[in-house]
Parts: sequence; structure tokens; C-alpha cells
Amino acid sequence: MLDPIRPEGPEPVARRVFRELRAAIVEMTFRPGQALSEKEIADRFGVSRQPVREAFIKLSEAGLLSIRPQRGTYVVKISARQVYDVRFVREAVEVAVVRKAALELPGNAIRSLREIVKEQRKVAADERPDRFFPLDEALHRGLALGVGCDYAWRVVEDMKVQMDRVRYLSLPAATPLTRLIDQHEVIVDAIAAHDPAKAEAAMRTHLSEILTSLPELAQRFPDLFEPESSDIADAGTAA
Repeated sequence: MLDPIRPEGPEPVARRVFRELRAAIVEMTFRPGQALSEKEIADRFGVSRQPVREAFIKLSEAGLLSIRPQRGTYVVKISARQVYDVRFVREAVEVAVVRKAALELPGNAIRSLREIVKEQRKVAADERPDRFFPLDEALHRGLALGVGCDYAWRVVEDMKVQMDRVRYLSLPAATPLTRLIDQHEVIVDAIAAHDPAKAEAAMRTHLSEILTSLPELAQRFPDLFEPESSDIADAGTAA
């Protein structure tokens, strides 16, 4: 469901359209392979076609849309190989961040992380994976921003959209929420203990979770993945 976008506000309309469409694609409101109409999206948002056109171009540059002249615009299917590549880069960045956090993160920031984990457990008890994702994002973002790695987080945020689509598919069947939350708790405990080696190892374990769920999801939802996913086991080994 896309709500109308009001013209007022500090953020340009095109940027808001981009952000809402990006979220709708990541959260599988628009499924991989689905055709999108510039006019229909503009009507649903209550805006002109120009900001939608601009958003489509940016989403194409982000690898989420394929714009085919005279043929239409389609949500790009999930590439398993791209997911593995992104996970590799994300791990490199976030392992460095968590090591820095174990050495430098102040006590008040650690307490904030524990509160986020506590909220995650409440959401898991209610079986609401849709409410878990903002809290998951808050924990990873809090780690990076807490040690001044703002740019590192922006890099991760921009590139992880393909991983996020897989994560939405995986919960809660392929990846139990409680498992992810337990991993978060181990990470925070290692940071609180100022143990960078343990924090690094915990983050690697956490970010490797997708290597287990991705092959299962590619088999369960073959229509949502690029055909290359038939070689998914080899790609996972290479990653």
C-alpha cells in the first residue's frame, strides 16, 4: 500500500518517492519480476509523473529496477551472486566497525544497544518480523554511528538492498528471529566486555546467516531469483 505524498516538507518529492518505492521493493510489496507503471505509481502517490520518473532512474542505478525502452519497467529479480558479493563487502566493513566499537563504544551507547535487543525480543514474542527489521537496522546503525563511522554505515546502507530483500523472504520461516536476536546479544556482550576478537567472530557468524537461508529460498521461490541461482551452492562456497 502506497500512501499519498504531501508536497510540503523539507525533503524533495522525488526523494520521498524514491525512498518509498525502495522500501516497497525491499519489503516485497513489489515482487521481483513485477512490472511497474509510471502513471499508476504517480496516481497512487498523488504526484506528477516527473518525480516518479526520477525515482525510477535512481532505482535503476541502484540495481532494483530494469527500465526497458518501449517494453516497460520491471523490478529486478534477486541475483544470488550479487547477494554473496554484497555480504562479503558488508562483512569487511561491519567487522571493522564492531572491533572499533569493542575498543571505543561508550557505556551509554552500549546501554542503548541492549535496549534495542530487549525491544527485538518483545517483537519476536509477538511474531512480528515486519517490526523486527527497523530494530535490526537501528542496532547495526547504532554500532557504526556510535564510533563515528557514519560514512561506513552509508556505504553499507546503500549496497545492502539486495541482502535486505532476501532477509524479508527469510523471516521467520528460514531464519528464526530468536536466532538473530541471540546473535545480536552475543555481539553486544562482547562489546561490553571490550573483547574485539569475540566481537569480530560474533559479527562474522551473524552476517553469515544468509549463506544458510539463501539456497533454501532460491529453491522455494525460483521465480523471484535470476536463473544463475541454479549455481547458488558454488557461489556460496566461493563467498
